[in-house]
Amino acid sequence: MTQRLHLVFGGELEDPQTTIFRDVTAIDLVGIFPDYESAYNAWKSKAQMTVDNAHMRYFIAHLHRLRDEETAAGSTEELG
Repeated sequence: MTQRLHLVFGGELEDPQTTIFRDVTAIDLVGIFPDYESAYNAWKSKAQMTVDNAHMRYFIAHLHRLRDEETAAGSTEELG
């Protein structure tokens, strides 16, 4: 069975028209979720809490898309 992991994170952007974080050490890691629905609910909750700050953005990263078991390992995996 394939896992469909999703990471929800966010922070304040330098400019609302970009995706460059003002301070990467202050990124809010909300969590890793087992399905899109639960990730979306966490994202929505965080986004609604910060609606008054136009520079604050939250994102959903599809972690399952970063790793494909059928393809050969990337060079960074071979370091470990």
